Amino acid sequence: MRFINIKAEVDPADYKAFAFPYKGVVFDMDGVLVDTEYLEQRYLEEYAIDSGLDVSDGERMALVGSSGADFYGAIVRWWDRAGVPLDIAGARASYAAYVKGEYTDNYQSVMNQGVPETLRALKEMGVKVALASSSSKKTIDKVLSDCKIAQLFDVVVSGEEFRQSKPNPEIYLHTLERLGLCADDCCCVEDSVPGITAGKAAGLTVLAKREERFGFSQDSADEIIDQIPDLLRRAEPAGV
Repeated sequence: MRFINIKAEVDPADYKAFAFPYKGVVFDMDGVLVDTEYLEQRYLEEYAIDSGLDVSDGERMALVGSSGADFYGAIVRWWDRAGVPLDIAGARASYAAYVKGEYTDNYQSVMNQGVPETLRALKEMGVKVALASSSSKKTIDKVLSDCKIAQLFDVVVSGEEFRQSKPNPEIYLHTLERLGLCADDCCCVEDSVPGITAGKAAGLTVLAKREERFGFSQDSADEIIDQIPDLLRRAEPAGV
């Protein structure tokens, strides 16, 4: 059997003669394609401290993988607890003014290792590739544009299209429908508890990109991978 050193840089052309065991792969975005969750937590902690808000580490970390509605809803609750009434729009404006585009100006600077190469390798093997993210469509478009990977996705779905995003499986069920594939034919790549829960509830094989900075468990995933290119370990020479 021929082996490819996926720890080195992936050459998508090496996968032309390989077959992948799934017809489709659905990727989460934050924490999987781009390492934004860590930066979000850092800025959120500083924002709470500088704003005089009493927020525990557990409250902050519970927002990893959450939708925008849940994220800004939590900020509204924190301000309300401090005796300051604030609506969702006010929470967005307050937090945006604090962060000042520190990492959102160019998401390519926080893109995880081997993402474009892995996506291209999957395409070489004839795999359909989708994105199902709890983030807003505006943010998703910015990330894909900055990272120059928009053209590599067959389907892109935002959690803002649904009443409830992850851990509700609806976003994954909708993505599968748009791909024209059943859950048994696909796997997804996640990192957070809400995402893993949503993927499992939709019947997908869930691969979790290892995340040990936030104190949550990824044990309910089917497999944990260290880097995005590790996904390609499942590929085998065609005809084997």
